Amino acid sequence: MSKTWFITGASRGFGREWTIAALERGDSVAATARDAATLDDLAEKYGERVLAVELDVTDRDGVFAAVARAHERFGRLDVIVNNAGYGQFGLVEELSEADVRDQIETNLFGALWVTQAALPFLREQGSGHILQVSSIGGISAFPNVGIYHASKWALEGISQSLAQEVAGFGIHVTLIEPAGYSTDWAGSSARHSTPIPAYDEFREEAQRRRAQRTSTPGDPAASSAAVFKVVDAETPPLRIFFGDGPLAIATKDYESRLATWREWEPVSIEAHGTK
Repeated sequence: MSKTWFITGASRGFGREWTIAALERGDSVAATARDAATLDDLAEKYGERVLAVELDVTDRDGVFAAVARAHERFGRLDVIVNNAGYGQFGLVEELSEADVRDQIETNLFGALWVTQAALPFLREQGSGHILQVSSIGGISAFPNVGIYHASKWALEGISQSLAQEVAGFGIHVTLIEPAGYSTDWAGSSARHSTPIPAYDEFREEAQRRRAQRTSTPGDPAASSAAVFKVVDAETPPLRIFFGDGPLAIATKDYESRLATWREWEPVSIEAHGTK
């Protein structure tokens, strides 16, 4: 049975790959981008099965109007993909207020507005699947992208709560946590804070360590088949890594957390107080 998708950030990267793959298998897609002209080729090729929508996900009213338009056009919404986002580079002290607000507005609030706009339609039809594009950076953290991590950690938390709240309506939620892929995430779509010279030595060392642990980037086109396995599953996962490498990062990180929590458990119990 064909599905109807609503995909944000469909002009490039994962969003474009998944839009094309869904259309190729016969599904319909409401594809959004800041510049709808970047979707003209898809509308020309796939005709009535694609609805190109110009959308800035930080515009809450615009988001609700776009989702309602998509539902009116196709009559239902089956898969909501919150893919729009970007990476903000900068050490924590280097972040300006605008850097912080813009990152959270897009990566967190944008996904929240789309989710809220879609939920009434999904509840009414008694089905649906919300895909939140998070990151390995949604469960672990590295220097120079602290506010990006903050946006994704927040998305992880709100989505885990959401999954419990909407399960009774037949709605699934999945957090997709990619590793490094050959997308434009760290390229022209990225933003950079003004560097503070005091951190130059640390920044250079962090870059060396990152280069040592960086593996061959994943192929965005290969991720489409994985997305289909998730959305077509009878019982889809709440979380899934995309790419070769995130599990090792997560395992090392969580083993370290557990070890520290256990080591300090006597202090934790002491903090509880006596009855």
